[in-house]
Amino acid sequence: MAKQAQEDQVTRAARRAVLIDGIPVSTLGIIALALGSNPDQTATQKAWWIATTTVFTLAVAWVLVRAFRRADEYLRRVQLESMAIAFAAVLVALQVATLLDASGIVELHQLAQLILLGGVALWLLIADLRTRFHRFHR
Repeated sequence: MAKQAQEDQVTRAARRAVLIDGIPVSTLGIIALALGSNPDQTATQKAWWIATTTVFTLAVAWVLVRAFRRADEYLRRVQLESMAIAFAAVLVALQVATLLDASGIVELHQLAQLILLGGVALWLLIADLRTRFHRFHR
């Protein structure tokens, strides 16, 4: 019983750490999305957008590395499976966005970062829900 309580504590700590790391990263992604939403940008605005997007991408990688380092084998499996589901959703959304761009309905430029942010949010949500429900089914 004590071992299960300790595992639950580790699981909660890992989820909390990903959430705490993920909030500033998500905020940075929203800022990058806002900076890139204007199609008629000056060179300075483009430079800020590219810099913010680059920092966002590196921050996502940093959160992933930290999450995997602090997770046990089960949590790593949950993270990878959740990422796989989110990756598939991003691929489908990008395909739809490409078709909308080709038909002239919406520009892909406007949707790409939104789709990526949605994919990251979906990944975190699925991973969090799976670890929460796993605790109740043991």
